[in-house]
Amino acid sequence: MTVPTADDLRAGLSRADAEQLFDALPTVAVTETLGRWHGSEVPTGHPMDGLLAISGWYGKQFDDADHVHPLLFGAPGAFYAVNPRLIPMSALNAVGPKLPKRRLPGADVAFRGLRTRKHRARARVVEYRGKVSAAMVYDDLPIIDHFRSLDDDCVFGAMDLRDSPAPYFFLLERD
Repeated sequence: MTVPTADDLRAGLSRADAEQLFDALPTVAVTETLGRWHGSEVPTGHPMDGLLAISGWYGKQFDDADHVHPLLFGAPGAFYAVNPRLIPMSALNAVGPKLPKRRLPGADVAFRGLRTRKHRARARVVEYRGKVSAAMVYDDLPIIDHFRSLDDDCVFGAMDLRDSPAPYFFLLERD
């Protein structure tokens, strides 16, 4: 299988192709996730496609295995972490297809009100889809983000959200 580039993945692919690619990629060690990562979505027809982009999401920050900021917003020099427990994930999963696919005016202001200094996730090794690999486990939500390696500085992520019809796919590229 030819591994697509990050640009290819950001252009989108079918859910079946995303799952096949994810399953074929090499695993990731927790130590390989450390640092700050810029995220982007991989559209597959999932109900949440487009939501992170319109919200102004930047990515994730792994300070160590026990201290992870799962949702970073802002821009270089002005990043802030958001408490994911305060975001209605199941509602977003339901309304995602109805939202415009452009950056929402005022999203930055809304998310600033959800700021946290506390780390809200941990990195662990978890089995998913037949392989054991690094994953990010949210502290307060039934969500696990599973990672596979595209290259040394880019991972392909699959968000496993309880009651979601399928994984939500995304990329993380090392800052």
